Amino acid sequence: MVLLLPMNGEDCEESHLVGILSATHWATIEIDEGRLIDTHFYSDRTRIEGCLDAVVVTHNYEPVMEFIDNQMMVLIAPTQRTIEDIVEAYLFRELHDLSL
Repeated sequence: MVLLLPMNGEDCEESHLVGILSATHWATIEIDEGRLIDTHFYSDRTRIEGCLDAVVVTHNYEPVMEFIDNQMMVLIAPTQRTIEDIVEAYLFRELHDLSL
């Protein structure tokens, strides 16, 4: 599973999940067999190559139609902001699926 996260920086430990319109960087995290495999940061989302399975956003009112049109799941992280917290919440199924 590859997740896309709008972030406020490019440091795994210091950057946080932010709203899509506030993102200065985008992180892709790959999770496989219950563990974090790989993390990449991009300053331009159009440079991301490969298949993305889901985007993680901060709340229900984010502009996510582009992702839905691209057949991506939209997951809500209501309180999680760090990559570590988001990975843990994903593994324990604590991220909410956006209901349209």
